[in-house]
Amino acid sequence: MDSLLNYSDILKKTVQEASRDQPSVQQIRLYPVCDFDSGHFLVLATGLDKQGWKDFILFHARVVDHQVIIEMDNFEDGLTSALIDAGIRAEDIITGFNYHTSVIATVFP
Repeated sequence: MDSLLNYSDILKKTVQEASRDQPSVQQIRLYPVCDFDSGHFLVLATGLDKQGWKDFILFHARVVDHQVIIEMDNFEDGLTSALIDAGIRAEDIITGFNYHTSVIATVFP
């Protein structure tokens, strides 16, 4: 199987599983968002807490050139180890900061 498709399937399954464990302390709900066309995979957190309405991205990863770029991971234990356990090679996972730094160095040598 093509790693691009396989990595997308793994990301979809991982964000869906991460969203099943809903917070019980407050009225915040987690929602998986998976866009195979653009290669973006997110977990959104939306709802009320003691300070008011909240709407934020808890996790954001994307597939670019057969690599998984983790733009944001605000899960307590992170999802990287779950992605590796599911079959994504550790060397194919990079953080958004490292990815963007290398792109800038290429564009502005």
